[in-house]
Amino acid sequence: MLRGYLRDRVRAATAVLGTVSLALVFAAAGQRIPTALLPSAPDAFLDAIPHVNAGISLMAIATISLGWRAIRNGNVDRHRKLMGTSAGLFAAFLVLYLYRVSLLGPHGFPGPDAVYLYVYLPLLAIHILLAMICVPLLWFVGLLGATRSVPEIRQSPHAKYGRVAAALWLISFSLGVIVYLLLYVIF
Repeated sequence: MLRGYLRDRVRAATAVLGTVSLALVFAAAGQRIPTALLPSAPDAFLDAIPHVNAGISLMAIATISLGWRAIRNGNVDRHRKLMGTSAGLFAAFLVLYLYRVSLLGPHGFPGPDAVYLYVYLPLLAIHILLAMICVPLLWFVGLLGATRSVPEIRQSPHAKYGRVAAALWLISFSLGVIVYLLLYVIF
C-alpha cells in the first residue's frame, strides 16, 4: 500500500524526507535538540562513536563500490542488496553521529592552525557539502529503486542520478574518514 502511494510521489517524498533529514542534521550540529529528549550514555560509549563511525564509513565505501560494480556487471539483485546495506550503514552512522553531536557538540580540531586552516577546514567543507547534496539524491534513487520493478527502474532516472549519488557518496565517506584521521589519529 505504502509502496504504491510513494510510487507516484517519489519527488514529493524526496523533498519531504530530504528536508526533514537535513533539518535533523542541522538541529543536532547546532545543538538545538533538547538533550532531555535523548537517552543518556556512558562517556565510554560517546567516546567510541567516532571510531565506530570510521569503521562504518569504511564498510560503506566497500558496499557502495561493490554495489556499483554489481550493477555494471548486470547483477541487479546483488546491487539492490549492497545499496540497501549501504543505506543501512549510512543510517547507523547518522544516528550515532547525530546522537553524539547533539550531546557534546562538534569536536574541535586539536592540530596546528595551518593544518586547520588549509587542510582540515577545506576537507570538512567539501565533506559536508557533498553529504548535504547526497541526502536528497539518496532518498530519490532509493525511493525509485524501492517502488519499481527492474524493467520500470530502467525506464526511470534511477541510473542517471544513482551514478552521481554513488560517486558523491563515496567521496563524502572518504573525506569523512580523512577528517576522522585528522581529528582522532594524527593529532
